[in-house]
Amino acid sequence: MNRSDQRTQIRQRRRQLPTVDREYAAATLAEHIQRSRPFINGQHIAFYLPNDGEIDLRPLLFMAWEMGKHCYLPVLGKRHENRMWFMPYEPDDNLIINRFGIPEPPLNRKKSGCKNWRLDLALLPLVAFDMAGNRLGMGGGFYDRTFAYLRSRRYWRKPHLMGTAFSFQQMENLSRQPWDVPLDSMATEQGIVRFGGK
Repeated sequence: MNRSDQRTQIRQRRRQLPTVDREYAAATLAEHIQRSRPFINGQHIAFYLPNDGEIDLRPLLFMAWEMGKHCYLPVLGKRHENRMWFMPYEPDDNLIINRFGIPEPPLNRKKSGCKNWRLDLALLPLVAFDMAGNRLGMGGGFYDRTFAYLRSRRYWRKPHLMGTAFSFQQMENLSRQPWDVPLDSMATEQGIVRFGGK
């Protein structure tokens, strides 16, 4: 099965997941991540808001706010730039809808974003993953381009990249493309798996 077929199949299953299963998975995922070292030690954490049936990080986001952590959401740049910024996100912030229909904070000069390498933990959405730390995204390559510098860094590798998904999104083996940035860990409602000792 090619990458396009894998995306179609898993996205369809993800969208069809019953609400009760979706809410249970989100709450359980939040408990697992809350107890993880990257989350406990992290002060600057990138989240995302669910889209297209993705697992919901909002239960964890509420925990992070209560703990006084600095929370960020990804913001897409202009259409031709294909890059991503991380803007602060607080409980009463207004969001706008981007070109993919995803809510995001507005880019403005009054609020400065967080540089990628200043983030301690980035929680990444995905369509599929394997136990080698490979991630299949939606196909836009935004996260891979944003964190491309991590492929060549041996030291001071920030942020920790943690994939988040439902456990059924695991595949036996995903082919890795030259531009793919591998995950440091993977979190599902069943627990967290770390890759490469990071």
